[in-house]
Amino acid sequence: MSETPSTVFLFDVDNTLLDNDQVQDDLDRHVADVFGAAAAKKYWEIYENLREKLGYADYLGAIQQFRLECDDELRAQDLAAFLLDYDFAARLYPSALDAIAHLAQFGPCAVLSDGDVVLQPRKINVSGIADAVQGRVLIYVHKERMLDDVAKRFPARHYVMVEDKLRVLDGMKRQWRERLTTVFVRQGHYASDPVALKEYPPAQMALDGIGALAGLSLDAFLFPLQPATATE
Repeated sequence: MSETPSTVFLFDVDNTLLDNDQVQDDLDRHVADVFGAAAAKKYWEIYENLREKLGYADYLGAIQQFRLECDDELRAQDLAAFLLDYDFAARLYPSALDAIAHLAQFGPCAVLSDGDVVLQPRKINVSGIADAVQGRVLIYVHKERMLDDVAKRFPARHYVMVEDKLRVLDGMKRQWRERLTTVFVRQGHYASDPVALKEYPPAQMALDGIGALAGLSLDAFLFPLQPATATE
C-alpha cells in the first residue's frame, strides 16, 4: 500500500493556469464577425442566463440555444467547432506548466475545476495541463462542495489550493481549515472584482502571477504565518 502524500497541490484552470478571459474575447469577436454585434450580445445573454441556472460556464450549451434562436442554424453550428478546435495551449499563462512541474517535486499535483463535461475536459487536455498533472483531473459543478470526494480520490494530510476566486478559496477554507493553504492568483476579472475583495477574507498567500509558484519552497505553503504577497 502506498503511503499517503503529505501535501497535494490543487489547481484551478480558468484564469489560474489559462487566460480564459482572452478565450472569451476571441469567441466574442468570432460571433460578432459571423453574426454581427447584436447577435454576439444575444449569445452572451444566453450564456449568462445558463450559467446562473446551471452554476457553471456552459459555452456549448449556450451555442445550442443560440442556434435555435438565430436566423442561420448551419452557421451557428460552426461556433461549436470554433471552440472545440481552439488552441488552448496558446492561452496558457507564462510559466504555468513550469509552476506545476516545480510543485510536483513536493507532492502530487491535480486539477480541481468547475465546468461542463465536454469543453472543460478538452480545454484541459489540449492545453497540456492534463499531462502536466499526470491525468489527475477533477471537474465538478461546484468544486467547493465536493471536498469529501476530492479527499477520497487524492488523500493527503495537507492540501494547497491555487485559485483566482476568493469566494472558492473561502468556501474551501471554511471546510478544511488548517488542513488547507489558500493561494490567491491575481489574474483575470474575478481577481480584481472589488465586491469579492471586500466580501471575502484574504487568502493565506497572494501571487501576482502563476509563475511565481516556481520560486517558492514547500515551507512557504505549510507554515504561512500571515497573509503573504509574492511577485514574479
